[in-house]
Amino acid sequence: MRNAEVTVLGLGAMGTALAGAFLTAGHRTTVWNRTPGRAGGLTARGAMELPTAAEAVRASGLTVVCLADQEAVRQALAPLAEPLAGRTLVNLTSGSPIDARQSAGWAEQHGVHYLDGVLLTTPAGVGNPDFLQLYGGDRATFDAARDTLAALGDPVHVGTDTALPSVYDTALLGQMWGTLTGWLHGVALIGAEGPGGGVTATAYTEVADRWMTTVRAFMGQYAPQIDSGQYPGGEFTLHLHSSTMDILAHASELRGVQSGLPQLFRELTGRAIAAGHGEDSYARLVEFIKVGGPA
Repeated sequence: MRNAEVTVLGLGAMGTALAGAFLTAGHRTTVWNRTPGRAGGLTARGAMELPTAAEAVRASGLTVVCLADQEAVRQALAPLAEPLAGRTLVNLTSGSPIDARQSAGWAEQHGVHYLDGVLLTTPAGVGNPDFLQLYGGDRATFDAARDTLAALGDPVHVGTDTALPSVYDTALLGQMWGTLTGWLHGVALIGAEGPGGGVTATAYTEVADRWMTTVRAFMGQYAPQIDSGQYPGGEFTLHLHSSTMDILAHASELRGVQSGLPQLFRELTGRAIAAGHGEDSYARLVEFIKVGGPA
């Protein structure tokens, strides 16, 4: 949907990127920033800068707020209940699940249609359709705003609970760091072999990227097992995982690679096997990761 009307409150690095993506998509974009003077590049591209947040909100049916933190959001929104009433507010400011629910409660109290969201990218990635955005809130509100929000990336509705995007965000960051640390361990491990310093990180990564297809297949196989609480090991039981981890740990020790990952893998797997789950799949370890899970 081109020529939608959207307002962006906050012109830090991310807010500026958001407004720029809306302009690129052909949307009539209004901007406001607490400190004036940051909109020059945007107004040169056709954005309208207004002097007050209230005026900016009244200019559009959809307002996106992206400020430094949630306290700044609360301060900015406090005087905007009347102009926002009956309009849609999308909060893309980083925060906690508690922040999301508090903002949703404020919006409901004042008749504001509210979505809480996260952008799973840096400002440079805003506008790339391959990058996810996650939103929580009323489904009809999301559906009405989806085409406009698609200017920022790939919008995905994760549920009516506005806290869910921040929960997903935190979980996905953990997965990112786990993946990147595992990749760095592999780069260090394979780079320690061979004349001239071994395999380059670039060469290793080309193979590792293709290997991720297999990793994704494991995740797809294990997710239903976790949901059902049943963990058939099939051809790749925890006993087999454990023996393979021993090889990784030994190779890492010999080559001076000390990320701590092999020790973590072996400790978790060892506890599960000691508890009698050696013939189960790797997914069984979720019960040993949870707080209050098997000792």
